[in-house]
Amino acid sequence: MRTALPRCLLLVGLALSMSRTARAEDPPVRIVFAGDIMLDGGPGHLVTNGGDPFAGVATALGDADVTVGNLECAIVKKGHAVDKPYTFRGPERALPLLKKHFSAVSLANNHSGDWGKAGFLTELELLRETKLPYFGGGANAREARQPLVLTARGRRVALLGYNDFPPRSFAAGPASPGTAWLVEKDVIADIKAARTDADLVLLFLHWGEEIEPEATPGQQALARRFVDAGADAVIGGHAHVTQSVEWHKDRPIVYSLGNLVFDYYPYDPPVWRGWIAKLTFGQTQRPTLDIIPVELDAAGIPRLVPPEPTAGNR
Repeated sequence: MRTALPRCLLLVGLALSMSRTARAEDPPVRIVFAGDIMLDGGPGHLVTNGGDPFAGVATALGDADVTVGNLECAIVKKGHAVDKPYTFRGPERALPLLKKHFSAVSLANNHSGDWGKAGFLTELELLRETKLPYFGGGANAREARQPLVLTARGRRVALLGYNDFPPRSFAAGPASPGTAWLVEKDVIADIKAARTDADLVLLFLHWGEEIEPEATPGQQALARRFVDAGADAVIGGHAHVTQSVEWHKDRPIVYSLGNLVFDYYPYDPPVWRGWIAKLTFGQTQRPTLDIIPVELDAAGIPRLVPPEPTAGNR
């Protein structure tokens, strides 16, 4: 089911340790990951004028039991833009649209803190008021690293998010709000802890170099170690372009989905492409992975890419 229980209820009361292999009676669970969502600029203008930037990809987002996106902008009640090259702020009117299309959003990125620590705390308030679950960020480091556990088709799905791109000041501290920072030993500890009370453990990472077509060797080695530690999938973003896909121990690693909703600049190409990734965990050890391509227009609004015509229909 798409509806998430309250965050506080999802993270407590789970005692049984589950196998990574689905039980024979478990129905397949479908989980969709979408790329970076930036709701300033053109997308923000569309929202404030009553439009829905997700309308062109709504069928793909809705064809899942759990749909997850990376909210790469600040949506805040107050605060001041921090001193950095690019700061993004989306309108509060976008929150009902995010709730409509997504089961949860990751805050683990390099723009969640664009309106400062005080602004970030108001974003957490707004997300709770909207009843939109989030992960990868919190009022302190413990909360930011805590998995969001959603129940879908009788299975518990743990979502963990981490950022590895500056500024480091956006990271949560022991008593200060912010995002979960990607520290290998911490991520491995969090994966192992989540495995004790979840059927599936999925990572959403904000990492790597922008506009690079391939992940670095360091990213590749790290992703494999996360699978070794118990992650059922590793999904990446931040590069703004799509990168490669690989399988490690029958678990998918998607290094970058590219963007889902993102405004660009005059020197950029008129059309950019991204991916929506749909994972289906069924009754076999190896899940299925469907890559759904999207195109973003000059205003940063996506649409599904029509399938290529077959030879007989040309």
